[in-house]
Amino acid sequence: MQTPLVSVCMTTYNHEAYIRQAIEGVLAQQTSFGVELVLGEDGSTDGTAAVCREYARRFPDRVRVVGGGENVGWRANYRRTFDACRGKYVAYCDGDDWWDDPLKLQTQVGLLESDPACGMCCTAATDFYQATGERKPYPPERYTDFDRLLLRTTVANCTTLARRGLIARYYDEIRPELHPEWLTDDWPMWLWFAACSRIRFIDRPTAVHRRLPASVSHSAEYRQRIAFRDSLMGISLWFDERYTGGRNRFRILRERSAVALWILSYHGPVREYLVRWWRDLKAAPRLLLCPEGAGLLVKKVLFRRRKTLRL
Repeated sequence: MQTPLVSVCMTTYNHEAYIRQAIEGVLAQQTSFGVELVLGEDGSTDGTAAVCREYARRFPDRVRVVGGGENVGWRANYRRTFDACRGKYVAYCDGDDWWDDPLKLQTQVGLLESDPACGMCCTAATDFYQATGERKPYPPERYTDFDRLLLRTTVANCTTLARRGLIARYYDEIRPELHPEWLTDDWPMWLWFAACSRIRFIDRPTAVHRRLPASVSHSAEYRQRIAFRDSLMGISLWFDERYTGGRNRFRILRERSAVALWILSYHGPVREYLVRWWRDLKAAPRLLLCPEGAGLLVKKVLFRRRKTLRL
C-alpha cells in the first residue's frame, strides 16, 4: 500500500449520531495526492465502533481503525491515533465535527508545500450549536502569533493541517501526558507550533465545529466552565515561562481572573465571587488596579438585588 501524503487523525467516543458525517467529509475530499483516514475508536458504548468498522471494510485502502475494546481516555487515544498516521502531513477532525469544503486538504497542502517555514496552517470554521441549530463564524479575530494565542485561541482543531514530524517533536519535547491538569491536547500543541514554527491562517471556512450542550469545554455547569478556562490559562502560563521567561504572566493572570469573575458575576453566591477574587489578588496584587474585579462585583450585587425585588 502506497504511503499517503496526508493522514487524517480522527478520534471518536460515543459519536454514533455524528461519526458518519465526519467520515463522509473526509472521503469527499478532492485531492491530487493520497489521503488516509485513521479512526481512533476509544471503546464506545454505543454504535460508533460498528460504524467505524463498516467504513474500514468498505474503503480498506483509505480507512483504518485503531483502538476499540478498552477505553484508554482521550489523551492516550489521541496519541495512539497520531502514532498510527503515516502521512507527511496530519489533519485533525474529531468524530463529532465535520468538513464541508471538498478542497480543504488540497488548499492546505498547497500552502505548506510552498512554504517550508510554515509548520501548521488552519482555516476559518463554523460553530454549530447542536441544541439550537444556530451557526456562528469562528474565529471572530484573525491572528496566529504566540503572544496573542496565549490569551485565546483562533485555531479550530478541525481545521488544522500540520507537518507530522513537528507534531512528533512536540510530543517528544513537551510530553503532555505528564500534565494531567491540562484538560485539552490541542491548545498546548498550537502554542508550541506558534513558539517553534509558524502558523498560517486561511481566511475561508472549511469545517464545522459541533458545540454540544454538555462537554468538557462547553459545560452548562459554571464551575466546570471556570475549571476548564483555568486549565487553559495554566497551559499558557507554562508555555509563557518556557518560551518568553514569563513576559506575559500578568496578562494571562488578568485574563484568567476576568473570565472567572465574569462567570461568577452571573452564577453562585457573592461569597464565592469574593473567595475567587481574593485568590486571584494573592497571585497577582496588581489586579487590584484593574476595573473588572470591583466592577463585576457591583454588577453581581445589583443583579441579585433586582432579582430579589422581582421575587
